[in-house]
Amino acid sequence: MIVDLLPRLCNNGENQVELLLINGVKTPFKNRIEDLGVNVTALSNTNDVYNIRNLIRIRKFFKENEFDIIHTHNTPCQFYIPLSRFFLNNRRTLLVTTEHSSNNRRRTKWWFRPIDQWMYNQYDAIVCIADQTRQNLEQYIGKKDNIYTISNGVDVSRFLKPVKDIADSKRFVITMVAGLRVEKDHETLLRAMTHLPDGYHLQLVGDGERRAELKAYCQELGVEQRVSFMGVRLDVPEILDQSDVIVLSSHWEGLSLSSIEGMSSGRPFIASDVDGLREMVGGAGLLFRHGDDKDLANRIQWVCEHPNEYREVAKRCQEKAKQYDISIMARKYLELYRRIL
Repeated sequence: MIVDLLPRLCNNGENQVELLLINGVKTPFKNRIEDLGVNVTALSNTNDVYNIRNLIRIRKFFKENEFDIIHTHNTPCQFYIPLSRFFLNNRRTLLVTTEHSSNNRRRTKWWFRPIDQWMYNQYDAIVCIADQTRQNLEQYIGKKDNIYTISNGVDVSRFLKPVKDIADSKRFVITMVAGLRVEKDHETLLRAMTHLPDGYHLQLVGDGERRAELKAYCQELGVEQRVSFMGVRLDVPEILDQSDVIVLSSHWEGLSLSSIEGMSSGRPFIASDVDGLREMVGGAGLLFRHGDDKDLANRIQWVCEHPNEYREVAKRCQEKAKQYDISIMARKYLELYRRIL
């Protein structure tokens, strides 16, 4: 998202935009954004995101650089930036943060609530990526006048492909693009594979701390020969184009970028009926009951065995995805920045 968003926020040179990374480990995404001409500063070359030294590094960075607006994404940044401004006694720079998930593990701990409330109170604007995300946040910290909803977006044009013709197909490729993390429900999808014929194969695009655990679960289920772990990829549009069905099995979501990409691809999109996916996928793709592997398998097999319905679902998904183009997101962010300035 950041790779696609920042060049658009530059607005043809009207704005100066820079990226500060806590984790400066070289990745294909970091290389791409540097190639686009965006100035990138990394606090460290390690993955030690929660090291308290990062607070000192951030303070040093903002002593040497002045900005009108700092916009944070994800938990460590959300806390580090208000703390650094507090210690610097700098109130001239406006703070904006984006809440990407409709839920998180901090909200299950009662003692974290006052800490979170302090953190959110330091921000001049809080952006939620979906209406459900906003509702859940307001239930947690209370309603505020500075909470806005701006949907995440992707460069839809990169993913738009003609709807695939699957008539007479005997082999089907299912693809799920998601980090191998606890909020994703890979287990239900892997169990669904046990209910599908041998001609169905699964590709898992993404990486994370649960990789070894999920590989072991494949072996336990006996589906390891029909499941490919593909790691982090930059050729996701091509992978989706070679797929037949796109699935996102999740315990909770904010507004998933991989969902928008999958719905753009000219393939039917099937997702868990949970917050964050329900409002995006409903009326376009197919929803299955959370954690119900048989329901998921039935929907995958049904859409693959009915070519007419396959085309209709895929077309509806593409039309819905166009509402989440990255250009719309960038325009709304720029409007918000001007408003709070």
